[in-house]
This record gives sequence, structure tokens and C-alpha cells, in this order.
Amino acid sequence: MFNLLAETLVKALDLREHETGLHSKRVACHTLVLARRFTADPAVLQQIYWGALLHDIGKIGVPDAILLKPGPLTESEWGELRTHPEKGYQLISQIPGMVEAANIILCHEEHYDGTGYPRGLSSNQIPLGARLFMVIDTLDAITSDRAYRKGASYDVAKTEIERMSGSQFDP
Repeated sequence: MFNLLAETLVKALDLREHETGLHSKRVACHTLVLARRFTADPAVLQQIYWGALLHDIGKIGVPDAILLKPGPLTESEWGELRTHPEKGYQLISQIPGMVEAANIILCHEEHYDGTGYPRGLSSNQIPLGARLFMVIDTLDAITSDRAYRKGASYDVAKTEIERMSGSQFDP
């Protein structure tokens, strides 16, 4: 039942932001593959998958004028966009059995060195699933084509991820 709910929520988000659903499915699958290197616990793996799949669900609460804006965002628009982890957490944490997934959603923009948002967490304060997700999310962002640029190679992504190890990412 939770799988169907999670998939349906991602489809709902994709109705607003057409690239999000495909991105969410890619990063959820790849995060799950990476997570299997750290745990074999099926319950933990399920929560990590749901958290990665639903990481951007809070964008449902971001106005279209910001979410779908074709140009650069203003500082105040960035501030509004940065509320999406908390909005997603508020939605998903209310579902029994998805509390750990909700924590991943809340923490998916935190950086290992404490410079992320919304809470400025660092190191092991950030759930493992969120730390794993951040690497995969960046890999996907760098290697995927966007309206404004062609995706880069995996080698370029690897170099960037290694460069940010210990600051944005868990070393």
C-alpha cells in the first residue's frame, strides 16, 4: 500500500513539474543500489527508497511562479523554494510507517559540513539515507540534460562529487 501511495504522490508532483517524477524515480532506484552497500535491512532500505522517491514532494506547496520560472530566481524566491524539505516532511511524517522516509525528505538539502538547509545539520546528524541520496541527486543533476544545458559525463560528475567530499557530501 505504501509503495502505491508513494508512486501516486510522485505522479501528482510530476503533473506540476514535468521533470520531477522521472528524476525522482531515477534517484530513488540509484540511492537504493548505493544503500545496499551499507545495509541489508529491508525495512531501512524501504524507508531510504521512499525518502529518495518523495524528496521533492514539498514542492507541491511552492507557487508555480517560482517552481516553473524559466529564469533565475530572486533571493526571496530562493527562500520560498528552500521551504520544500519542511513542507514535504510535514506531509509525509503524518503517514504511519513513513517516519524515517520523512526524515530523509527533511534532510535531503543538508550538507555534511553544516552549510545546507533547513536546519544546518552536519555529519552524522544527517540521516544516512539523506547522505546517500545527496550523492545520487548530484550525480543525476550533473549527468541529466536540462532545458538550459546538456548533461555532463559520469567522469565529470565523479570529479565534482569527489571535490565536494567532506563539505557537501559525507567523505
